[in-house]
Amino acid sequence: MIRLVIILPIVVFAWMLLVKLISDVKKANVDWTGVTTIIGFIALAFWLRHVTGMG
Repeated sequence: MIRLVIILPIVVFAWMLLVKLISDVKKANVDWTGVTTIIGFIALAFWLRHVTGMG
């Protein structure tokens, strides 16, 4: 029960933060090419770490 009391406010706060972030992104003029490039490099780094075991 105490875990529920601790985790529930964290989940609610994260959900509110996610909703605000999505609404801000929809309003903003975002360069999606740059965003997808950054996400691609991060995914590549995790994949290479998984495959090689280094890093």
